[in-house]
Amino acid sequence: MEFLESVDPQILVAAAVALVAVGVGAVFLFSSRKPRGSLDPENFKNFKLVKRTQLSHNVAKFTFELPTPTSILGLPIGQHISCRGKDSQGEEVIKPYTPTTLDTDVGYFELVIKMYPQGRMSHHFREMRVGDHLAVKGPKGRFKYVPGQVRTFGMLAGGSGITPMFQVARAILENPKDNTKVYLIYANVTYEDILLKEELDGLATNYAEQFKVYYVLNQPPEVWDGGVGFVTKEMIENHCPAPAPGVQILRCGPPPMNKAMAGHLNDIGYASEMQFQF
Repeated sequence: MEFLESVDPQILVAAAVALVAVGVGAVFLFSSRKPRGSLDPENFKNFKLVKRTQLSHNVAKFTFELPTPTSILGLPIGQHISCRGKDSQGEEVIKPYTPTTLDTDVGYFELVIKMYPQGRMSHHFREMRVGDHLAVKGPKGRFKYVPGQVRTFGMLAGGSGITPMFQVARAILENPKDNTKVYLIYANVTYEDILLKEELDGLATNYAEQFKVYYVLNQPPEVWDGGVGFVTKEMIENHCPAPAPGVQILRCGPPPMNKAMAGHLNDIGYASEMQFQF
């Protein structure tokens, strides 16, 4: 106390102010850091299923809990995760999936899964119940989106191949600083097979100047204003950006569709560096 009484009061005030400034700076530094991702690229980690929403007879949305309410998955835009499960014979199976959520969705991530009758991983998801855990590893993938890397994306998706397209499109459209335009052609067999239709239509409505979607059905209903049959070269020419600098075409679908789309794109004149297949 005698020491403090002997010190100039102005020095004590200055020291107190400096300590407060250091404390505030530390708080700002730690609070401004991006949360650490929940994934491990080398090892599988278990995530608890907290909600399962049936979207159709063979499609469901699975919501998984992250470690804390403020945790993020930590998945770069355009990349995917590997999921591990067991097939109907009890054998281990690993398959890649793309979440429909972004890192702006904190505390959870979601997978929209189409479960095929003979699908090995489909069996695992079909059997999953709230409270079960899914083994996940990642991030994985060759594609990593950086805002502004292209002027315009054309997207060709078939079936469950819509999920990486939806992830990229949503990241672009929800970023007010990203002016990239997106043109999506989405092919399915029947109307009921269209995944994320409500969400896609919402994006088309809310970002009408930046996002366009054209649906194609092999077996359309009687009243239908979209494309009919398979995706043709003419459909791509009419509903995707023409080959030009700053244009890239992404494709993701069943192998026969990917092969056919590659042929169409080459015929139209898209160079190999203008194409990417998930």
